[in-house]
Amino acid sequence: MAEVATFATSDQLLVVIDQVARRADAESVRIAKDVLSAGAATKVCLPDGPEEFARVLARRGSRRPVVIGDDRALLRAVSLLYRQRELAGCALSMVPVGAALSLAGALGVPTGAVAAARAVLDGVVRRKDLLVDESDGVVLGALRIPSLPVRAAPAEERTPVPSGSGHASWLRTCQSLVRTLVPPRPPREPLAGVTRLGPARLRVEVDGVTLVDLDQPVDGVSVTPGASGFAEVEVRPVSVGAEASPLCARGRSVTVSGADFRYRADAVVGGPVRTRTWVVREGAWGLTLPG
Repeated sequence: MAEVATFATSDQLLVVIDQVARRADAESVRIAKDVLSAGAATKVCLPDGPEEFARVLARRGSRRPVVIGDDRALLRAVSLLYRQRELAGCALSMVPVGAALSLAGALGVPTGAVAAARAVLDGVVRRKDLLVDESDGVVLGALRIPSLPVRAAPAEERTPVPSGSGHASWLRTCQSLVRTLVPPRPPREPLAGVTRLGPARLRVEVDGVTLVDLDQPVDGVSVTPGASGFAEVEVRPVSVGAEASPLCARGRSVTVSGADFRYRADAVVGGPVRTRTWVVREGAWGLTLPG
């Protein structure tokens, strides 16, 4: 992942506290707010939803935005600034608070409230690559395309009821009575009737060159921003007998097409789509991290 460090010199902060963070851990929010307020001039905003979050960010003026929230809050801020074409000139800072913090950790943001707040005040801005699709969707850390969901056959389809309407009616009555009298047991894996993952048939092209085609079923595809404007692509073919080696490539654009598929971009699931192209934007966004 390409990074260029510059010092975060602005001491005017717009602290945007996501509502999910306020509900999840009010104490960490209070600590982070106190540390930031003690070290810089701050304006604190408490948006009640995504629309107000967007309005607050759009009216930030010259203040440097600081998001207190989880991975989704950071992704929302980057997405909004990108769609407004203001991402290049606006460095973001983050104090991770909430349950979903794996993206923040992978990006290098400290996960403790005090350490993260101090990094906002004393850290450096590092420019990072971004994956962008044709619908202005963004990927900060990792893109994963899971295999196609396959619905397992319901239990009643796999175990036929003996013929005879009287017997079937009696059996259904007994089953209903047992369900009302016996408490349900905790689920065990695998469960009958649950969705599981099966092979997908996808065409994956990297810079216009086909890495895998529709005739080769795959278990999954992953794409991550690599270094100096390139994306790292890994395709895991379905193995028959011996484990198949992953197919790897790097390039500036990745196109995936095939039957309707869903994909996970950081903390958000997108789709279903039949084709999607992601392009690497080198150094497209800035994040304040410890120096």
